[in-house]
Formats: sequence, structure tokens, C-alpha cells
Amino acid sequence: MKKIIFALIFVIALSCSTDSETDSLVDFTEQNEQEIQDYIQDNNLNAQRSATGLYYVIDEPGSGERPNSNSNVTVSYRGFFTDGTVFDESDANGVSFDLQQVIPGWTEGIQLFGEGGSGTLLVPSRLGYGNRDFRGIPAGSVLIFEVILISVN
Repeated sequence: MKKIIFALIFVIALSCSTDSETDSLVDFTEQNEQEIQDYIQDNNLNAQRSATGLYYVIDEPGSGERPNSNSNVTVSYRGFFTDGTVFDESDANGVSFDLQQVIPGWTEGIQLFGEGGSGTLLVPSRLGYGNRDFRGIPAGSVLIFEVILISVN
């Protein structure tokens, strides 16, 4: 009887892990691309696309030091979804962080600016939080950030 119960628990555990693995295989690439293209068109943006699929608009390139992927930076930002709903923002003084400790879209995007630079990053989910929900951000979400690079620390 103990062997049957153990086998049953093992099968249930295995089936649960398979379901979550299947959920993580959802590919939002095409959906995100269309959502970003629609947002760009609806908002009349002159956005560029990087090789990774990050879209960006540079309003002001900045004249100061440019960060690299290992830099610690201070950035003022507002993050929102394509429907305009704000999910996070800093105050005018910004927030300091290491570019290796943020989503890949930020690691790549913040390097496009020099100190004093500003613009918009349009981040597909594969460069954001991917296939997982994160602090109120649904899995597969396109994230838009208006950013000002205050300083490279």
C-alpha cells in the first residue's frame, strides 16, 4: 500500500511540474512585436530596433559619460504598459542600481544614453520579465519606460 501511495504522489508531482514547464514555453514574440508596432504607430514615434528586439527612442543623447553593462547608474523613470497604465516610477532624483541587476532591456537600453540623456525604451517580454508574473506585471507584457540617465556612478 505504501508503494502505491508513493507512486501516486510521484505521478501527481511529475504532472504538476510538467504543467508549469508547459506554461513557461509560451512564446510572446509575435504578439509583443505587433503590440510594439501598434504602439509606435499610434503614438507617432520614430523608434529604432536593436538586434535583440528592443525598441528605443532617443530624445536627448546626453553629453556625459556613457555606461557599460557593468556600470552603476542613477536613472529617473516611469514604467507603463502600452495602454498607458503606470506600474512603476521613480521620483525626480531617480534610483541607483547596477545594470547587471535589472531586466535585459534596461541593461541594453540604458547604455544607449550618455549622462543627461533621455528617451523611451519599448521592451518586449523576452527582455523584461518573460513568461512570469512579477509584482503586478503580467507574464508576456510589453514594458515601456521613459528614462533620464542622471549619472553614471
